[in-house]
Amino acid sequence: MDKNYKDMEREIHEEYKRKLTELKKVKAEKAAVGQVFTKGILPLYVFYILTLGPANGNDIANQISDHTDGHWTPSTGGIYPLLKKMEKQGYAIGVISEEGRLQKIYTLTEEGFAEYERKKDLLFDKIHDAIQVFRSVSKKIYGFDDGFPLSRQDNKNSDNADKQI
Repeated sequence: MDKNYKDMEREIHEEYKRKLTELKKVKAEKAAVGQVFTKGILPLYVFYILTLGPANGNDIANQISDHTDGHWTPSTGGIYPLLKKMEKQGYAIGVISEEGRLQKIYTLTEEGFAEYERKKDLLFDKIHDAIQVFRSVSKKIYGFDDGFPLSRQDNKNSDNADKQI
């Protein structure tokens, strides 16, 4: 009986280790997906918004939301540290606005414009590759030849059209 108990204990421990490994893998994959935005696209987009003119963190978040039709509204908690880092690196200058409520307005420096061009060039292939991956996945999993439908409703309409043919 004691041996049986030890075997059960060992099996439970092995199952625990397997599940823990799976959870760690899922967590790492989620972090990697998030890093594509926070470490790659968000800094690039913050630079882009500042090429359009001076802005504060809230303005940047709102402009990104507008440019992506509300599909992505980054947190100002992710934007402000980027702006501070850009300021520290000499890519942006932050000035406290004396009009209206107190806020820090950021403007790109010449070095900031050059860094934007460098980042834009550096990330081009990575963004292109990511788009190709999404196209391949959508084609294989969902059967879409030309990318992903704009909404689930468009997908349902497409399914209904196929059934009518």
